[in-house]
Amino acid sequence: MFIYIAGSGAMGCRFGYQLYKAGQEVVLLDMWEDHIKAIQENGLKIIGDQEDCVHIPIMRPEEASRKADLVILFTKAMQLPDMLEKIRQVIDQDTKVLCLLNGLGHEDVIKKYIPEHNILMGVTVWTAGLKTPGTVLLTSTGAVNLQSIDPKGEGEALKIVEVLNKANLNVTYDADVLPSIWRKACVNGTMNSTCALEDCTIGEFFASEAGLRIVHSIIHEFVMVGEATGVKLDEQAITDYVMHTSVVAGSHYPSMHQDLIQNHRLTEIDYINGAVAKKGDLLNIPTPYCHMITDLIHAKEDILKIRK
Repeated sequence: MFIYIAGSGAMGCRFGYQLYKAGQEVVLLDMWEDHIKAIQENGLKIIGDQEDCVHIPIMRPEEASRKADLVILFTKAMQLPDMLEKIRQVIDQDTKVLCLLNGLGHEDVIKKYIPEHNILMGVTVWTAGLKTPGTVLLTSTGAVNLQSIDPKGEGEALKIVEVLNKANLNVTYDADVLPSIWRKACVNGTMNSTCALEDCTIGEFFASEAGLRIVHSIIHEFVMVGEATGVKLDEQAITDYVMHTSVVAGSHYPSMHQDLIQNHRLTEIDYINGAVAKKGDLLNIPTPYCHMITDLIHAKEDILKIRK
């Protein structure tokens, strides 16, 4: 199968590497020149649980020309429309597109470019870290849940599942993947923005009584809005999952902290808490915590002069 990884940061490189090692034809697509140059000149270096170096092709998305069997989307949320615009030439009527981005609402963007029967939405708990351009840290294990958003596409989706599982990506076809997508968004909504705003680790924030009150309020807003859009969510089960994750990942600074505080980069807040606030407004459901958190993150982006 001929596969493009559209957005070859840490997670894109993990999936690209595992698929390449499993014998698939893989091309990485990215817009970061230093990263592209490093992989073109020295190969993709893998460190962590194992050490390896593989020479996977990488290029800018607009340079790709061969038609794809599968495109796996791993861009930052705000880069998604630009990426889809730049890879139009490699997508035909048979190309499947799998979205594994963090956050909510991406299917609405993808539908503008890809026919519904070719779109797969998914969620992953794999992790990876980009140490330097061309070098990726891979540790531990993970899994993927995915679904064809058109029920008629399940048969084709199962073929994709089979390909991904040959690469040991632990993929399950989920006939109702939206609750899993919302659950992960809720984890991000309680940890990413809060730790970025408080400049702390996940464990430090969750050790605070005031912090926990904020966490429970955010979870409630996510559940109220999600259920109003037709997603089946169990507030207690999500709370238990968030609390468990906070223990497992307690020593970590989440990705939004890395983006905003450590590297002064634009965040994905509009696709996490901001998406819930926006949907809440449309549904007349109050989401004061998600609104406030979104405004505070945007204010920090303004202060750092990284928001246009």
